[in-house]
Amino acid sequence: MVVAGAGVWSIGEALDGRSSAVRATVTVAAWLVWGIGVVALMVPSTMGLTTSRMACALAAFASVVSWVVGADAAAGAAFVASAAVSGLLIGSAEFGQRCVQASAYGDEDRFLLRPPAPFLPPILLAGVLWAAAVIAAPLLLATGQWITGVITAAVAVVLTVGLVPRFNLLAQRWLVLVPAGLVVHDPVVLGETLMIPRSDIDGIDLALADTEAADFTGPAAGHAVEVSLTAMADALLAPTKKSPRGTALHVRSFIVAPTRPGAVLRAAQHRFQRAMPPPST
Repeated sequence: MVVAGAGVWSIGEALDGRSSAVRATVTVAAWLVWGIGVVALMVPSTMGLTTSRMACALAAFASVVSWVVGADAAAGAAFVASAAVSGLLIGSAEFGQRCVQASAYGDEDRFLLRPPAPFLPPILLAGVLWAAAVIAAPLLLATGQWITGVITAAVAVVLTVGLVPRFNLLAQRWLVLVPAGLVVHDPVVLGETLMIPRSDIDGIDLALADTEAADFTGPAAGHAVEVSLTAMADALLAPTKKSPRGTALHVRSFIVAPTRPGAVLRAAQHRFQRAMPPPST
């Protein structure tokens, strides 16, 4: 609601003196994005996580545009600040955890994995281009710039169709604890879901910097969690240009990078008390 209020203030000032077509187009688009964001927040899920974060990107971009094209300092600053705070909250590990856990089945604890570091620059660039195209296209069409507007709208559609499933793929990367053991569901790093029976789990703890465990993080920055096994397990890495069928590994231990490693250790200690050491401090 704060973002909506600040947006009405800032966008309203930016639209002052514009044509009725521009005002109508921007108003409808703004409320549509806000409505989609509200629905995504009210129905938490992996798709809701992707949708709400993309809506935040649009709000952030729109806040800057409205300030630049006509909103006064107070209105523009309020919109930019509220959009930034909203983005930080929706981009937080806690919010992501809430969304993926809401999609869980039965007695399981899902923990979102951090995106691989090499993915971050392309994600940021693609997100900026997508937001710019989505915001610019209706404005160009509303002002009668038909050729540029149609081309920009086509770019926006292509980017939306291409990026939504790719962004949502990152929201489907989980470490899952279940009564029977644990599961690593990671369609980005792994070629198939890795399932470890409870009887094969020797321990779960924070990974040391010099660990020799197989790296299933991507790689990702931050603390990783290491899973040690009592016996060798088979894992398949995702296909690459060099290995189109994936790479098979036999592992005795591996690391993953959950967004909330402390929560993983607490949940593992609760579920697998027989096998788990106390969480590291």
